[in-house]
Amino acid sequence: MIVEVKLEIPKYDDEVGLQSSWIDGFIVRTDIIENQIQIQANKAGLISLAKQLLCLAQDTTPIGSHYHLDDYNSLEAGSNDLTISKI
Repeated sequence: MIVEVKLEIPKYDDEVGLQSSWIDGFIVRTDIIENQIQIQANKAGLISLAKQLLCLAQDTTPIGSHYHLDDYNSLEAGSNDLTISKI
């Protein structure tokens, strides 16, 4: 079975840089357990993370671009910081 999902992915802009695009009601938390990074999210959080990954994957997004997420910026309280970078 194939599920088709349409997402609007913000285009990278040299003047603005990367844009976050969180869906209402998103929940994302991170943890490190026994040297393993764990990301837990509800449906809105998973789709929001997917949109950010697709934004980084665009040809126009420069190498080195990144999202830095922490419990003050998008992650649930007590989460470990998470940086997602394009290499």
